Amino acid sequence: MPTKPPAVEIEIDDRVVRVSNPDRVYFPQTGATKLDLVDYYLAVGPGIVNALFERPCMLHRFPKGLAGDKVHQKRIPGGAPPWLETVQLHFPRWNRTADELCVTELASVIWAVQMSTVEFHPWNSRRADTEKPDEWRIDLDPGPECDWATVRRVAHVAHEVLDELGATGFPKTSGGSGMHIYVRIRPDHGFKEVRRAALAFAREVERRAEGDVTTTWWRKDRDPAQLFVDYNQNARDHTIAAAYSVRGVPDARVSAPIRWDEIDTVVPGDFTIDTMPPRFAELGDLHGDIDDHVFDIAPLIEWAARDEADGAAPPAEPDA
Repeated sequence: MPTKPPAVEIEIDDRVVRVSNPDRVYFPQTGATKLDLVDYYLAVGPGIVNALFERPCMLHRFPKGLAGDKVHQKRIPGGAPPWLETVQLHFPRWNRTADELCVTELASVIWAVQMSTVEFHPWNSRRADTEKPDEWRIDLDPGPECDWATVRRVAHVAHEVLDELGATGFPKTSGGSGMHIYVRIRPDHGFKEVRRAALAFAREVERRAEGDVTTTWWRKDRDPAQLFVDYNQNARDHTIAAAYSVRGVPDARVSAPIRWDEIDTVVPGDFTIDTMPPRFAELGDLHGDIDDHVFDIAPLIEWAARDEADGAAPPAEPDA
């Protein structure tokens, strides 16, 4: 009977995280192991911590690697180390609470990887007030027949509108087929109002994008060749993969921060757990100063009121 590979101990600042089954293959296509995943997150440590810092975080776990089932985990399990920080959330629909991971240091990221986490999906609010988002997320979500060239065109339109608003957008690949743009905002509004503002922005992009964009709510009613600006990613308890998060796809792709001047040259497959560490070593965290560029969404709320006065419907309820 083959012997089980010994666990390894990872020292991170003043913490030690024990990683069991370090040789377990998580990505069969590339052969990347659990320890390779640990090494990746260590290499981009400041970036992933900045992306997750003090945010409730949903963990997408693959206990047997990508060949096995995926587990969406909100609650931190019993037996977690006493230094691990959490934040308690209330879910009104079920009248239940969950203590979710709240990253404040790199050791907690590595602990999550030890617990078979591949993807990190944080809220767009922080634990100081989890009901007031401080991050507006623009999700450029291409339909099944929408190509990357369209994503690029729409990203430029979104950038143009952000510039006119005086908002600083921080783009990244989604790690799938789309792109995300994050904007730091003042935590003055609840989820419904931020989502309403996000829809007003999406409609403005739709007006300028010459047929490339839809804001149609129901998937069945969308043109599959169009790109959906998914304002619903700003709804409460809706999360998307963080900057620097690995995605559970065969090539171990990463949701990668990019510069605006890279939009027309990069493709999502450029960024993997193999290529990102040298890129991070060279460029650092491209989202590192996002907290220095805070935007007031008041103009977008005015746009929303204008659109609704002209007959546009307010956002549909997320679970409608």
